[in-house]
Amino acid sequence: MYELCERDVINVTTGANLGRVDDLVIDEETATVQELVVYGRLRWFGLLGREDDTHIPWRDIVRVGEDVILVRTDLPQRPKKSRNPIKF
Repeated sequence: MYELCERDVINVTTGANLGRVDDLVIDEETATVQELVVYGRLRWFGLLGREDDTHIPWRDIVRVGEDVILVRTDLPQRPKKSRNPIKF
């Protein structure tokens, strides 16, 4: 299961990189993976907390490759990082 972690998750519908797999949700009774978890990005270097985590159901996974995991999901895309400098 460790091999799944730290792979990029790509939405095949939009081509968006949803982030890297940080955790797995496992059903204890059947020992099957239920969801992939991508932690939310840090806001202001972590001082303002973190964005919401993204939970991707196992049924949405299309293909698991060596470097990436391809998913087909309707999850909202993460907003792009602002490239504008901070103005005071």
